[in-house]
Amino acid sequence: MATFETHPLPSHLDLFYNGKWNKPLNGTYEETFNPATGRPIIKVAVAGAEDVDAAVAAAHEAFHKWRSTPPAERAQYMRRAAGLLREHAEELAYIDSLNTGNPFGKMLSDALVGATSLDYFAGLIPMLKGDTIPQSDDTFHYTIRESLGVVGRIMAFNHPIQFTGSKISAPLAAGNTVVVKTPDQAPLSCLRLAELLGPIFPPGVLNILPGKTECGKALTVHPLVKKITLIGSVPTGKAIQQAAAATLKPTLLELGGKNALLAFPDADVEDLAEGVARGMNFTWAGQSCGSTSRVFLHESHYETVIAKVKDFIEKEFRPGVPTDAATTMGPVISSAAKERVLSYIDSAKSEGARLVTGGKAGTNLPGLENGYWIEPTVFADVQPHMRIAREEIFGPVMSIFKWNDERELIRNVNNTSYGLTASVFTRDISRATRVVRQIEAGYIWINQVSKHFIGVPFGGAKESGVGKEECLEELLSFTEIKSINVLL
Repeated sequence: MATFETHPLPSHLDLFYNGKWNKPLNGTYEETFNPATGRPIIKVAVAGAEDVDAAVAAAHEAFHKWRSTPPAERAQYMRRAAGLLREHAEELAYIDSLNTGNPFGKMLSDALVGATSLDYFAGLIPMLKGDTIPQSDDTFHYTIRESLGVVGRIMAFNHPIQFTGSKISAPLAAGNTVVVKTPDQAPLSCLRLAELLGPIFPPGVLNILPGKTECGKALTVHPLVKKITLIGSVPTGKAIQQAAAATLKPTLLELGGKNALLAFPDADVEDLAEGVARGMNFTWAGQSCGSTSRVFLHESHYETVIAKVKDFIEKEFRPGVPTDAATTMGPVISSAAKERVLSYIDSAKSEGARLVTGGKAGTNLPGLENGYWIEPTVFADVQPHMRIAREEIFGPVMSIFKWNDERELIRNVNNTSYGLTASVFTRDISRATRVVRQIEAGYIWINQVSKHFIGVPFGGAKESGVGKEECLEELLSFTEIKSINVLL
């Protein structure tokens, strides 16, 4: 089991900007909690609007030199950062496990994903190039790509170190400076990241602010912030989009999902059952925008698959001390999240859905009695009008529907304002290819779930997001094109 003795907390709990640690100007510090126990861990600085202004000013000043840093040199900075993430992956996983409740054994890969992203975008820097455009013999026309300036990135609590390592990569590669707002509920690993990476980059290039709503709002409306990004909920994304309009700054938003898994009669039943169970991401208590929380099973295998899913979940997902490598499921992030999820479970019962497994809160494990625990929960016989069928729960609750008409299936799958991910299980590749063209989602798996592949654009349709990440398109989105016209 990972322990505090082997992996201590960050030694700095203030704001990191301009290459140094700064106390919050408003003097505010607040407790951050361990969701598994419900107990506070330590007090962390909370950035206010004045702190954001100071951090952005430092980032703006640093931008002028960073954008002129030769591409190969920028890549070297990023590769050094990637190496440190790999070297410290275990301690970063421990801190995230303590502060988010996500299982340590499953969080070990998060720092490695961040490192891979830094390496990937460092390698893409040569793609920041323009075009020549033929017009006539007496003119020469060409384009160049230029950095935007200061980029604000607002992080989510479910994978803090993975998201922070990954999401600083493209803007830094493109020659921008970055101000990160850490997750409200889980800032600790981001502060440790600042301790590790802060000395690598020139002062002001990478800035990390623990903060809450005021910090996010100040970043969004600041005139020197040239692009704002978010991983978060649809309501928060809409608020950011609206606030960003005041300065006409572009946004990159990865928002919520009410994602569907479609199972056809010819699907392999064993693979399907495992896919249904794993696609819900019960490991992090269903707190994943990409979770396939709506499962559409054909009537021919409906009860058979439900029984197998129940068995798989009850054997595979074991709550426990998150920092223990044997734990395979964590709690939800907060008391408020716990109450919200339980309200959805109550509504499903009152509306007539059939409880297959789970549905209860709490755990009897020693020391975890006051944590924010909810059993992995599955409802069958769900109808499209039910609340659990329509709203994103962001918790360990799966809805299963029965279908027998493909046209009606597609209509019900698309009958939501969300469109982030989807999954299709069938042995017929022709059918799969036809069906995925009809699904209104930005990222679709066939005969698998949940996996991301660096270089493959990730992002949603409809209200699930704006823009694409994890690919060349993300890098280019942190630049703007300048056209030059020469009379010869």
